[in-house]
Amino acid sequence: MESNTFTSNQGVREEFSEYVAHLQFHMTLQARNLVPSLKQNSADSRGELLHQTQADFEKVISRQVI
Repeated sequence: MESNTFTSNQGVREEFSEYVAHLQFHMTLQARNLVPSLKQNSADSRGELLHQTQADFEKVISRQVI
């Protein structure tokens, strides 16, 4: 009986982890729609910093263990 409970809990955790990963991906795509376009011909250090910060943030979020 204990083995079935463990297997059941593990299945729920995997489903939840998959759901959270999908939700994080969706939120990332939505956040990109809120950030102004960085496609400017001039070298804008603020735009580069914003782009790099967003990329670093997405890396950290995607690597978090639940």
